[in-house]
Amino acid sequence: MRLIDHFDRGALRHPDGVCLTDGRRSLSYADTRTLSCRIAQALIGSGMQPRMAGAVLSHNDMDAFACILGILRSGMAWMPLNARNSLDDNRYILDSNGCAWLFYHSAFAQEVETLRQGAPGLRGLVCVDRANGPDPSLHDWLAGVGAEDPDIPAGPLDVAAIWPSGGTTGRSKGVMLTHLNFTTMIANFCCSMPYEAPPVHLVAAPMTHAAGCIALPTLALGGAQVFIPRADPLEIMRHIESHRVTTLFLPPTAIYAMLAHPQVRRFDYSSLRHFIYAAAPMSSEKLKEAIDVFGPVMAQTYGQAESPMLCTYLSPQEHVVDGDPAAERRLASCGRATPFTPVAIMDDDGRLLPAESRGEIVVRGNLVMKGYLHNPAATEEASRFGWHHTGDIGLMDEDGYVYIVDRKRDMIISGGFNLYPSEIEQVLWAHPAVQDCAVIGVPDDKWGEAVKAVVELKPGATVEPQALLDFCRARLGGMKTPKSAEIWPELPRSPVGKVLKREIRERFWAGQARRV
Repeated sequence: MRLIDHFDRGALRHPDGVCLTDGRRSLSYADTRTLSCRIAQALIGSGMQPRMAGAVLSHNDMDAFACILGILRSGMAWMPLNARNSLDDNRYILDSNGCAWLFYHSAFAQEVETLRQGAPGLRGLVCVDRANGPDPSLHDWLAGVGAEDPDIPAGPLDVAAIWPSGGTTGRSKGVMLTHLNFTTMIANFCCSMPYEAPPVHLVAAPMTHAAGCIALPTLALGGAQVFIPRADPLEIMRHIESHRVTTLFLPPTAIYAMLAHPQVRRFDYSSLRHFIYAAAPMSSEKLKEAIDVFGPVMAQTYGQAESPMLCTYLSPQEHVVDGDPAAERRLASCGRATPFTPVAIMDDDGRLLPAESRGEIVVRGNLVMKGYLHNPAATEEASRFGWHHTGDIGLMDEDGYVYIVDRKRDMIISGGFNLYPSEIEQVLWAHPAVQDCAVIGVPDDKWGEAVKAVVELKPGATVEPQALLDFCRARLGGMKTPKSAEIWPELPRSPVGKVLKREIRERFWAGQARRV
């Protein structure tokens, strides 16, 4: 099946059901399908060919999302642009991946002038909500365009999307994802999170990241997509109650902000079935608090742009803690392999490791990307020994639960010992004053690297750095306890909410051989 075929299944089953809504207006599945056909016809009429790349630059917006569906229906490859990216990052993504068409919201009109010059391969631009200079509005561009489905054929290994890789260590790479990759992702989702009725998905995180991933299978199930422009904690809580939201994704940092909000217990969350968190490790203590506030609905997925979203899954039922030590430990797990994606732990020589052994998390199967665009060397490096290498250090227990120990690049070597920041971060997150934290290695004449904690406090909270060190020492012992701690007003984060340890390290390693 082509990726657009999954949307069409939802439209066939629920043509009159709400497909896209922002609370002010709504489009049914039949209307959304018609709009996507018109956008596809207009792209083809403008000279776009199958497998050319088309991008959308917008905050969460239902018309902009319809343009994504139109790109897919035209046979083009969808190239997500995160609205929170820097202008230079989006220019680089467009140019390096050869984007041919750009839909954008007028909120980015000023940036688009720079993108137009910096990505000379662009052949056409359309402003979604209004005309902007030489670029027509979506409404005007579609005037007189028919709604016949162009029905562009595609094979399972044809590229459906070119997604930017995470880019947390440098420039992102173009990840080529096929129709088969997306079919596998949707199958993993539907098997792992079955619904008896069409779900209601709140698109609060960027629609170009995990929220867009979750939209694809929920559309296949005929679910409504409720759009809010950004992940504002109060707006999320209000919309869960008013729209009876069943399905929601947020990164841990956004969940922490919700839990810290003074009105978090005012709203009715009884409609929730799956409150999905991913993209970064989550504090076990804050996870318990989330279960107490939102109910037994927390669900974790683990994936990457290269193997999207659902390599492993930890269900709401597996989050329940009743005093069983195994269950307590399980809260630190990212779940077990999903039905259609093998997951293993591998050493540096390509040997698969037994239970409880630390090594690199590797995956294979039809969820794994076709490769990196124009970068065969990086593709080969990521697919050594016949498995995709995630770059994450982890272990798997006897029951198949996977535990992410850390990113390979984040490991600290201090005095000859390998120390894993995530273990220390779990302790810091448990402190009542801590909102978020990052543990890094900094230069040290004696130890080579010394462990340092950089902490962001909850609104209104105060604590002395020494008190944080004492808190860690009581729970970790001397070797793992940070040698120093700093409190920052805010930690630097990527557009998808990941704490950027690279930027934090750069402040301490300037002028030295940095580990970034």
